[in-house]
Amino acid sequence: MYKTTAKIDGMACGMCEAHVNETVRKAFAVEKVTSSHRQGTCTILSRQPIEEQALAAALEPTGYRVVSAQCQPYEKKGLFGFGR
Repeated sequence: MYKTTAKIDGMACGMCEAHVNETVRKAFAVEKVTSSHRQGTCTILSRQPIEEQALAAALEPTGYRVVSAQCQPYEKKGLFGFGR
């Protein structure tokens, strides 16, 4: 699993968050995606790494801009942090 955290410019409300999430789901095979317009972030969990350029290309037609993105390995934790 990989966790990609991206800074997104242009989100102003909950509908913007939903639009970013929908675009990411359509462009990539993701397990989970959440966005926050207040923090200007999008967090993506996926089985394959997502490159910053690919994410920027997917979001460009929607009017949102990827400022930066970091992808790192992610280990899902079990209940209460047990069973790693």
